[in-house]
Formats: sequence, structure tokens, C-alpha cells
Amino acid sequence: MIKIVECPRDAMQGIKTFIPTEVKSRYINHLLKVGFDTIDFGSFVSPKAIPQMKDTAEVLDNLDLEENGTQLLAIVANQRGANDAAKFEKIKYLGYPFSISETFQLRNTNATIEESVERVKSIQEICVQSNKELVIYISMGFGNPYGDPWNVEIVQKWVDALSEMGISIFQLSDTIGVANPLNIEYLFSNLIKTYPNLEIGAHFHTQAHNWKEKISTAYQNGCRRFDGAVRGYGGCPMAKDELTGNMPTEHLIKYCEEEGIEAGINMEQFNRAMQMVLEVFP
Repeated sequence: MIKIVECPRDAMQGIKTFIPTEVKSRYINHLLKVGFDTIDFGSFVSPKAIPQMKDTAEVLDNLDLEENGTQLLAIVANQRGANDAAKFEKIKYLGYPFSISETFQLRNTNATIEESVERVKSIQEICVQSNKELVIYISMGFGNPYGDPWNVEIVQKWVDALSEMGISIFQLSDTIGVANPLNIEYLFSNLIKTYPNLEIGAHFHTQAHNWKEKISTAYQNGCRRFDGAVRGYGGCPMAKDELTGNMPTEHLIKYCEEEGIEAGINMEQFNRAMQMVLEVFP
């Protein structure tokens, strides 16, 4: 069994043309019928930074949680955003992008890594008080284009520090599409063995020719939690000008079908989502 986290927020956030609130809501309401473990549906961040997500609270008001157990996750970048998100009972998870690249952390959240540690402490306290769970995205987890140091020891250093706060879900985020079988195996084989009590997942960005090797290598090295976006839309607008698309969810499902892995997906509803996504993105 693997967990598939569908990420319409990541798919939408870099689109410059504003997607109407009712269109977002209708699409995400359908995704809630598919059977995903979690839906990363929106973010409580500055509308100046990510204008596409300025209507997250309105979208949330329009969402009808299904009885299939799918949970909602919202991205936050600071304590103010966490307080805003924590007011909503429908939200189960808050996600924070914690980069192990100093350059990208400043670009993405306007904070140094050390400042982000303090932010995580505050956000984790808010999560505990409001019965939410914090998901840490280890951004630039597979390397970075800025020349900042990267190795498994650096990743482990920050997982150590943050897990001591009571955080148990970490998503290793490729961000720019540099993950390959060597560094995927290097990270997951070391981290999952070192942290058997943590849930360590993968957020891959990919191109058409190399998606399968990324999923396969991560799965073979113990990863059981994967982010995806239908048809591979999206990417991080804070990373660089040309985006590498998200891992297409249909590829994750195809891999599971080929390998006989249960993912809990209603294929009739998913195929409908594949059609709906064409109505969502201009």
C-alpha cells in the first residue's frame, strides 16, 4: 500500500491567469472523490507572493469532505499563515517548505535556515494546540542549482533537529527535477533505515523520459508516500524561471498497477479528474 498525495495547489500556484474560485472548488471537490490519502489544496501565504492562492479560505468553505478518509493539507510559510490555517477544522495537515539550501530558503520564505527552525517551532506549537499535524517539505532535498552544500548528512542533520520537535512526516522535495536513481537511493536507503518511526515521502518534479526510474528507486528503497499532480501540471515558481513539472499522478497510478501495489484509487473518478483538469488550466 502506498499513499498518494494529490497536489492541485502546486499545480495551480504558478499559473499567472487567476483561476476562478468556483472552478478551483469544483475541481478539488471532485478530487476528494478519487480516494487520495491527502489533497494539498491551497496555501495561506502572502497574496503578493502567490496571488493564485489568495482565495484559499473561500475555496475551503466550498469543499465537501468525502467519507473515504481523504484529508486536506495547506501550505504555510510563517506563524501568521499557520494561525490562519489552524482556524479551519477541515484542514488536517499544515505543510512548511524547509529548504536545506540557504539560497532557496531565503527566496522561498524570506528567512534563513536558522530563522526557519524558529518558525517551525512556532508552527508546530500551533499544530499541537489546534489538533493539526505538521508536514515538513525538505526543499532542494536532492541537490540545488546554487552551489550550496548538499549531502545525506545535511538532510539528516535537519531531520534530526525537526523530528525532536515531535514532527513525524517529512517529504523529500526535488523542487527542480535533479533527483536521479543514485541520489534517490542514497537518501531513502539511509534515512528510512535511520528513522523507522518517521514517515518519509517523495515530492518529485520530473520530465517525460525519467519519471518511472524515480518512483521505482524510491519505492524499492522504502518510500511509501508520493506527491503527484494530475497531468504533471505545476512546479515551484520560487525556484527558477523555467519550471520542471510535477510528477504526473497518472504515472504513480500506472506504476502501482504494473507492480500490483494497492493505492486505494477509484479509477472511474480519477479518469473524470483527468478530463476536468483540462477545464481548470488555461
